[in-house]
Amino acid sequence: MSTLTITTQRLLLIPFTTSICNAILNDDFNVLTNYGLNAGNGYPDDETLATLPRILINLGKVPQPSGFESWMVVLKSSNTIIGDVGFKDLPDHKGAVDIGYGIIESEHRKGYALEATAGLINWAFNQPQVKVITARSLTDNIPSARVLQKLHFTSESEHDGMVHWVLERR
Repeated sequence: MSTLTITTQRLLLIPFTTSICNAILNDDFNVLTNYGLNAGNGYPDDETLATLPRILINLGKVPQPSGFESWMVVLKSSNTIIGDVGFKDLPDHKGAVDIGYGIIESEHRKGYALEATAGLINWAFNQPQVKVITARSLTDNIPSARVLQKLHFTSESEHDGMVHWVLERR
């Protein structure tokens, strides 16, 4: 398992690896068990399964997880994976990264998306190349918008059914 781990009050954020992504896509959870991890009720959900191929593409760009890929969101109390949070690519030439997150439905409304995203934002703003973090949410996804507002993102624009958010390093 990666030595790169983010710890928050209730969560561990652990970077996905190529082997973990491939195992989950092949419905083989032995690799998770080997790391002492359990899949939460409803994990992986459809959103995670759709995201894993993109995570694999990003992991293919680096020799090992850099932190600018995606991370598993794990409950510390039970080593249970309940979602993911991560960046969609390495920082661009302006120091911007785009963040996304998802928590399985059985764990919604418990503050985990907020806690995991805050942990990753804190990590990112401690990387010298990161100057700004962007995010997108569907215009009708009020819970996601609330997470971003609580994290002090500001709405920059809205088009094609998406709100575009920005958070600058202070």
